[in-house]
This record gives sequence, structure tokens and C-alpha cells, in this order.
Amino acid sequence: MTERTQLLQTLDQLLQPGKFKDYGPNGLQVEGRSQVRKIVSGVTASLAMIEATVASGADTLLVHHGLFWRGQDGRVTGWMKKRLALLLQHDLNLLAYHLPLDAHPELGNNAQLGKVLGLTVTGRFGEQDLGFMGQRTDGAVFASPQALAEHVQQALCKTPVHVGPTNGEIRTLGWCTGGAQGYFESAIAAGVDAFITGEISEPQAHYARECGVHFLACGHHATERYGAPAVAAHVAEMLGLEHEFIDIDNPA
Repeated sequence: MTERTQLLQTLDQLLQPGKFKDYGPNGLQVEGRSQVRKIVSGVTASLAMIEATVASGADTLLVHHGLFWRGQDGRVTGWMKKRLALLLQHDLNLLAYHLPLDAHPELGNNAQLGKVLGLTVTGRFGEQDLGFMGQRTDGAVFASPQALAEHVQQALCKTPVHVGPTNGEIRTLGWCTGGAQGYFESAIAAGVDAFITGEISEPQAHYARECGVHFLACGHHATERYGAPAVAAHVAEMLGLEHEFIDIDNPA
């Protein structure tokens, strides 16, 4: 067991949220118990995620996607009321780290996705250096886009959407988890053969075809399942806390 303030200090030292220009508040979003015994980690602070945290007996929930975002309606009604009411009823702490959790060089979403895919990081690109690039750790190349797509599907249990050339070897990959399709142009400029992210929008299909660079959309949730549990497990071990990762499935 530890003080909530100690947990927050440890997370802030690890993730350094003050360095990022983000879309919402990082850190403690809803205050619960001052003493922390067990952390549950997950991707999004959905009602199902909060219900699962309550059922687990935890006192703290750490997620990538919190409740509050820049520009949203500030009224506590509907789904927001339900989520906040459950958090407050059970005196749960809600901690959320968005871009800082993407960017951490070892425990973040991008670093962990690289490990899951068997990639070694050789550089960074894009705004706030959120994009990662590298090659296969075993030194091999993907013989075709089909080989890469099959590799990604096996690793993430998610069938990717592929747009781009129909053949050709793939040696250098760029990746950025979640809704990072806007980083595709930066990835192309960095010289990658293929770019992996969670989502695709209309412009990226044209860029892929016209620039000859592969684009793989592998699911927002599927690509961001790894950072929160890695960070929570690391901090829990440091502070002597229990930790449990709960994955609430999301097809997006």
C-alpha cells in the first residue's frame, strides 16, 4: 500500500507529462482513496472498464483514454454522469496519461507495440517525436506486404487494412499507435517502406498509392493495449502494489 500522492509523483517522474502539448489533462482526473493498494490498467475509462475495476477490488484505475478532452461538452449528463457516478460511488482514483503514455521510450504504447511486432527502434519522427521507426529485430525483411499483414494479424489478433503496392520487400517500418494516420506523411518523409497505426482516413489511401509506401490500419484499440499495463506493472513493482490488466474488447 502507498499514498496516492507517491503514486502520482512516481508516474509523473516516469512519463514527464509536462513535456507534452496534449488534448486533455494527464494524471489524476478523478480523486478517490488516498491510500492505494491495487491498480487496474486498461485502454479506456469506459463504463465497462470502471465496472470491471470495481469488481476486481482495486482502488485505482490507470488508462490511456481518460474522461476529459479539449473541446468536449462540459455537462455531466448521459454517459459522463454514469461513469463519474460509479467512480465516485466506489471512491476510485482515475489516472489517465495520453501522449506521455504513447511516447515513453521503453514502456509506452509505441515502444511496446514495437516489441510485440518484433521490431527494433532506430529513430523517431513526427510532431513531438511520437512516431517510431525501425527494422525487424531478427534482421530479416518482410518479403511482401502480404507477409507483413499476416505477421501483424498474428501478433495483434486483428486483421489489418492494407493500402499500397501489391508487392515488394519491406525493410524499414514506421509506426504510431491509435489515431495517428496524420503521421503518415512524416513517416514517408522519414523514408519508411511501411507505416503501421490504428486507423485510416480518406487521404492516406491516396498517399499510399501515389508514394508507393504501405499503410496498415490495425485498429485503434488493438495497437494501444500494451502501454498502460506495462507502465502500471512497472510502477506497481516499484511501490509494492498489486496490478491487474483488464482488456475491454473494442472492434475499433
